[in-house]
Amino acid sequence: MIQFTVNGQPISVEARPMTRLIDVLREELRLTGTKEGCGEGECGACTVIIDGIPVNSCLIPIVQAQNTVITTVEGIAVDDNLDPIQKAFVDFGAAQCGICTPGFIVTAKALLDNNPKPTRREIREALAGNLCRCTGYQKIVDAVVQGMGSD
Repeated sequence: MIQFTVNGQPISVEARPMTRLIDVLREELRLTGTKEGCGEGECGACTVIIDGIPVNSCLIPIVQAQNTVITTVEGIAVDDNLDPIQKAFVDFGAAQCGICTPGFIVTAKALLDNNPKPTRREIREALAGNLCRCTGYQKIVDAVVQGMGSD
């Protein structure tokens, strides 16, 4: 039995130790906001926050989630109220097809939680592991700037 916390809820799952975290999140826990893009840790679509650090859930065996605290995109909104970073993605048109959006939002949330006033350069560096083929990135960076409350 593997135990961890997801979006504030204690979870116990029975899974083979090398089952990928993304598969447990999507298939067992029905948290389908986390998307699988490449399945190789290259695109960032499956990013979740584990113990405060953004990671590619397609690369994490579930056994490594034992006793951790995980936040998925579903856990960022509070009481059905969008987090400022989520609202900014909507306001700035930073979401296009939607495959990469959860990973960008989760990565941006982790950045802002650890550095509430990053520079645009720091934002771009933090988001470098997330790929998007639709937006051209400028709207995404603008959304993160807006999500932190200043330009």
